[in-house]
Amino acid sequence: MPRNSDFISEAVSPALVAALRATYALPWCGTHGAPHWLRVRENGLQLAKLTGADPVVVELFAVIHDIKRLNEGHDHGHGPRAAVWAQTAVRALLPLDAHALDKLAYACATHTHGLTEAEVTVQTCWDADRLDLYRVGIMPDPARLCTKAARSPEILRSAVDRSTMPPERR
Repeated sequence: MPRNSDFISEAVSPALVAALRATYALPWCGTHGAPHWLRVRENGLQLAKLTGADPVVVELFAVIHDIKRLNEGHDHGHGPRAAVWAQTAVRALLPLDAHALDKLAYACATHTHGLTEAEVTVQTCWDADRLDLYRVGIMPDPARLCTKAARSPEILRSAVDRSTMPPERR
């Protein structure tokens, strides 16, 4: 089970983790919960080194994109709700300027739309999430990934391995 300390970084403060815990309505370790966020963060930070994406936006996307889910199934409004939450409720806890906050909000609001064209930081956010689809038995489709880095066999293999590996072995 992920501990609060597993999330703490320069981008993610203890206060933000407390806000995440207080806000998330689903099981902390559920399909779209904390273990998923940690894998998305790892995927995203690995990709950011290759794409030149803003790692702070990528890391914040990982912990915020599913925060306003109401269920583990089809919840079409969760991305836009997460974007609003980032722009309002926790804005003061995010180490972002207005331009970076706009990227984060757009990435959250549209992460389930299947888009592939956007600014590289947004693309990296979307890819980081899509690379963790194997956790629900869906092999990430390279044709639906945005960046060349995410489509590389090494990145795909590493993400699939991370999706299936027990937490204690990561």
